[in-house]
Amino acid sequence: MEAILLYIISTCAVLSAMFVVFSKNAMHSIIALILTFFSISGLYILLNAQFLGAVQVIVYSGAIMVLFLYVLMMLNLKRKDEPLKGNSFRILTTLCGGLVFIAFLGALKGFEKIPFPADPDSQIGLTKNLGLLLFSKYVLPFELAGILFLAALVGSVMLGKRDL
Repeated sequence: MEAILLYIISTCAVLSAMFVVFSKNAMHSIIALILTFFSISGLYILLNAQFLGAVQVIVYSGAIMVLFLYVLMMLNLKRKDEPLKGNSFRILTTLCGGLVFIAFLGALKGFEKIPFPADPDSQIGLTKNLGLLLFSKYVLPFELAGILFLAALVGSVMLGKRDL
């Protein structure tokens, strides 16, 4: 069952990522990117990393994609405003992409396979364990990070209020 779900989610992630790259409409690309982020979140959940899956949805699909949509709507891009690109530009970008791909393949040949443990720990990546660790061993850095975020929030409110 997990293998079937893995193949379905992986296929969805790859197809939506390809749609992001090859779509001519920027809005369609952004919607496909949101689908890609949700698919990657599903892969994290399948890997028993529920916290990473939740953070993926909240941070990327929520905050960053809303920012992308907002900027795209503010720019109001029109297709007729885009300058025409010649064939030399396409040839150059294809050549550069091919060189990057060849360099990537060369880098992959240098890697050696890492053996996986026979019995992996099923407790790794659980949100409960992360919470226990944050509130026991790392409570001081956690509290200091909270104070730092509070100071940044107060500073941004003060800067924003001064402009009004």
